[in-house]
Amino acid sequence: MKLKQNFSLPKIYTANGNINKRWYVYFSFRNPETGKMKRMTPFYGIANKFKTKEERMEVLTVYRKSLIKLLKLGFNPFEDNTKLFEKLNNPKKNFNDQSKKKSEKNLEVSKPEPFDVADKVLIKDVLFMGLKLKEKVVKERTYRDYKININAFSKWLSVNHPNVQTIDHLKKAHFTGFLNSILEKSSARNRNNYRTNISSILQVLVDNDIIERNFLKSIPKLKTKPERHKRFSSETELKIFEHLKKVDPILLLFIKFYSYAFMRPQEVCRIRINDINIKEKTVSFIAKNGKLKTKIIPSILYDELPDLSDYHPENLLFTPNKIGGNWNAKELSRRDHFSKRFRKTVKEHFNLGIDYGLYSFRHTYITKLYRALNSQYSSFEAKSRLMSITGHESMAALEKYLRDIDADLPDDYSDMLKNK
Repeated sequence: MKLKQNFSLPKIYTANGNINKRWYVYFSFRNPETGKMKRMTPFYGIANKFKTKEERMEVLTVYRKSLIKLLKLGFNPFEDNTKLFEKLNNPKKNFNDQSKKKSEKNLEVSKPEPFDVADKVLIKDVLFMGLKLKEKVVKERTYRDYKININAFSKWLSVNHPNVQTIDHLKKAHFTGFLNSILEKSSARNRNNYRTNISSILQVLVDNDIIERNFLKSIPKLKTKPERHKRFSSETELKIFEHLKKVDPILLLFIKFYSYAFMRPQEVCRIRINDINIKEKTVSFIAKNGKLKTKIIPSILYDELPDLSDYHPENLLFTPNKIGGNWNAKELSRRDHFSKRFRKTVKEHFNLGIDYGLYSFRHTYITKLYRALNSQYSSFEAKSRLMSITGHESMAALEKYLRDIDADLPDDYSDMLKNK
């Protein structure tokens, strides 16, 4: 005779696509007392926190696959499933343990305890949920860093702890071991970046009641040596500009934009033709903090620009081969393109060390400007004028920046050291 199936395959209820209603995974299981199929309590998880159909389906699909796997392995909502979970989490138990389980099969089992499907979801699936929750609230580059770090942790865990697969068996020691492996291969700074990014994903999972604890909070940061970009000497700066004038005028104009307008490289990559007000000589852009900013284009920079009146307003100002054009590349790719271009065209040509980068130009010109202002005005007024140009949000932030780049040097104090 054909055996009756004890459970129906879990399905996803989508309320006919209505995201204002609750979506969930549901299934039926045969009641051992009545012999009839009984609908089990549906599982929602965090699916209904998402506001798009695609996101809800992705999360519920994870739940459905995990539930199907458990049912096929013997999960029974009417019985105690402790032995099943011990078997899943200890796959290397010997044959004697298996025989002992069989001999105890007829013993009376205890009443079933509450079971939460989320506790047994695979680690990689839970971390994926955290990424999805973060995707809509962070910038593209931040999300990319999160994804790279999470994938690296998942790969390390699968290699070094292959038996740790479900979220309830994840421990602090696993994160400590992973961070130590990053430290061995790279630096304390990189290790700290991994810690911060993965902690952010774990915290959003804690905030949404998916996991109970963020282990990274109890793992301290390591002390690091601050990264610094040296200023260029006047001689080196002149040589670089003369070299680029001959071999790469596009890169030269790119550099001058954040040298003279004190913008960051990624902000320069965002500029489109219609962001430049030709009459008022200003440029508008999305700053690092996400706010829309407007800065003047000083004459020393404005005179370098071509006539933009005939360019399409939606074209990017900077593309690989020309000023004003289409460039089908993401913002991060555009920024990386100019960084690599600078490294090949300038750093390798002039044999510059690791202490020099694109930001060296920003430091160089802010130092020049500050010293010029400081020679005409009091220290406070010089910094106030400088702050309106550089875009620092507070005097304290500007003063810290000036200290970090050693822009504010004292006058020669030799006379005070002489014996009189």
